[in-house]
Parts: sequence; C-alpha cells; structure tokens
Amino acid sequence: MRTGPLQAGEKVQFTDRRGKKITDQLVPGGTTQTEHGLILHDAVIGASEGSVTVTVSAKRESQINARHPERDSGKPWKGTRAIGGWQFAVMRPRLADYVLSMPRGAQIMYPKDIAQVIQLGDIRSGMSVLESGAGSGAMSLNLLDAVGESGRLTTIEMRPDFARVAEANATVYYGRRPEWWNLLTGDFDTVAAGLEAHSFDRITLDMLDPWNRLEQAYRVIAPGGVLVCYVTTTTQISRLAEALRESSIWTEPDIQETMERSWKAQGLAVRPDHQMIGHTGFLVVSRAMAEGFDALRKREHGAKDTTSDIDAMTPEERAAQLEDLELRDISDRKLRKVLRDLDRQVAALGAATAGTDPAGDAPAGGTAAAEDPMVGGANPAKSSTAGDAPDGTGAPTGGSSREAEAGDAPDGVGTAV
Repeated sequence: MRTGPLQAGEKVQFTDRRGKKITDQLVPGGTTQTEHGLILHDAVIGASEGSVTVTVSAKRESQINARHPERDSGKPWKGTRAIGGWQFAVMRPRLADYVLSMPRGAQIMYPKDIAQVIQLGDIRSGMSVLESGAGSGAMSLNLLDAVGESGRLTTIEMRPDFARVAEANATVYYGRRPEWWNLLTGDFDTVAAGLEAHSFDRITLDMLDPWNRLEQAYRVIAPGGVLVCYVTTTTQISRLAEALRESSIWTEPDIQETMERSWKAQGLAVRPDHQMIGHTGFLVVSRAMAEGFDALRKREHGAKDTTSDIDAMTPEERAAQLEDLELRDISDRKLRKVLRDLDRQVAALGAATAGTDPAGDAPAGGTAAAEDPMVGGANPAKSSTAGDAPDGTGAPTGGSSREAEAGDAPDGVGTAV
C-alpha cells in the first residue's frame, strides 16, 4: 500500500465539487484534460493526498485532436474547455475505483460481486488460491490483496493477450509485479493437470462452462476447500448445480446474486438513487468432500418432478404423468379438509341469504353480538375456541379449538384469536 506524497508513475483520482471523478497516471510534465481546463501533473507530484489542485486555462488548439483534427471540426463547444480555475480534490484511488477505471481487455467483474467472492469464499491472508480466467485483472487484483504476500495466487488464463492486460494492470496498481502471483496461460484442464494435488485452499472459476472443470478442480483443491463459480445466466446455474450434485463429491451448492443501490441524503430529504446496479452475475458456492465420502443430500419430495419436460412428452405420457407435473402438490387429507371447509362456507352463505341459521341454534340476526365484542359484552375469542359460535362470525361451525389454533382455516375464513 502506497503512502506519503504522491509520486510520478502512480494513479491518482481527481474529484470535483459535483462528484465527477477522473483517474489518471501522474507523468512529469504531463497534463490531464477536463471539461474545465487542464490539470498540471507537476503541480500534483509531491503533494499530499487530500490536497486541492486548480485547472489552468488551455488554448483552443490544445483541445483539438492533434492526429485527427477533422474529428473535432464540428464540435465548437470544446472551446469552453479552455477556461481554467476549476478545483479538484486529489486522492489515491480505492481498489474499487481503480478496477472500474483501469484499461480493459475483457468485461470485468463488478466490485459488488468481487466482495461477495472474497466473503463467501472465505479467502484470507496466507491462503493458496487458484483462479481461472484473469480477464482484465479485476478479480486477480482483489485476490492478490486478500491473500497478501504471505499467500499465493495462481491464475490460469486461456488467452495470452488477456494475461498481458491483467499483468500490466496489477503492475501499475502495486508499482511492481506481485511476486506472490503465478500467472499461467493455457487451457484450464491442461494447466491444472500439472499442478500438485490438494495444494489449493480455495478455487474461483469465472468461465463459460465451469461444470466441465469440476474434475480437475477437485483434484487440486484440499478437502473442505471452497469453490466459488461466477456465471451470468440461469441456464449456466442449472447445469452447474446439477453437475455438482451428480458428482457427489461437492456439497449442496449455494446460489445467490447481489443488487447494489446507492442513496442520497440531504437534510430530511433521504431517498434512493433512481439508478442501481442490478443483475450482473450469479455466485455458486460449494465445498469439497474428503476422498471416500459422498456429500449429504436432503431427501426430495417424492411427488415433485423437476426434471421432466412436458413439451417433449406425447399426449398419452402427459395424461399419465399429470399429477407428477403439477406445480402445487396437495395431499388427499388436506384436499378433503379444504372441501369440508368450503362446504361449510357455502352452507353458511345460503343460510344467511335465506335468513336462517343452518345449524338451527340461533337466529340469523344474532350474529352481530358475536362479531362485535362491544355489543352485549360477547367474547369472540372464547366463542371461536369453543367451536360453538353462530355462523357468520368467521369461525368454522363445529370446528375444534385445535384446528382453529393450528391455523388450518382456508383463506378468507377468520381463525380463532
């Protein structure tokens, strides 16, 4: 971690009073172009974090693209950028800021997902971690930071050009190439086959088909190690989860995603922003069982079919498996009870319409005292639990106190208090 005065070669973040951020690398004699003039790097180098720098005026021609001036010929508003005097606070960027501003070769993983990988994967200082898919280096930087110099990160990237991008981003961030990072290029299965068995505490997979890499992942991970897979579609979730279950050497997968929304607070005006970072990807987390032991699975409901495809069946097969393909299963006993309760309600409705009590115990007009605890001092709780309340009070006629207290009454029917 860099501290002290700002030095040439490191990245800094300029933030104006409107919250606009610009991240740039300090270069002796260099400048950073803004909408309000130029920031002189020489005025920033040697300064302390948290200091304020002021832009200087720039000539109109300095705003024009020197190599392709024709691109700016129809942009007269660029002349306003020659006006200086705009203040910017100077800070070293946080890791999250650096990741979002660094040059990218491939799409990066967002900080909200990276944070969950570190937390759910239980990745800590001194651990040995295997990563597949370096991309632009966003996840690699955070893993390097998490394991620290006492740990070890091994990254397998299929494309050499992506590996170069990730390595360069890490070098610029740390000011040197991290010595505790082993960056390898090639196919995951081929490269992982040359790694020592059970030598990694954690594995993160950010790839198109992680379900095809589970065999080598299990060979190199230590028993009890955590596997975290990042996928972006629901079809990938389904294939990965089923592959983990079928292998019987990985625990039941935990699947989740994270949404991010920022808030604004000005005095008593506190509200969420209108925009948020919604779906970016899913995290599938599982742990490796020891050799010779199968993962424990919960017993699935026997009447629930989650694998048959109704569109692939013939009409005869659909008719034969109609009960198995129902979305909501209900036992025969529960169905009989629902029908009894509905019969009581229909009978009570018919009796109320005719002006008589179906049970013959009380006149239809006597229900008002039972419904309103303020009329006649009636106690509806006592009446309903006793099961002898007149029809229309909301308690099932003839229902026992056990049924009412268990909350078995159907929707729309009042239960005992």
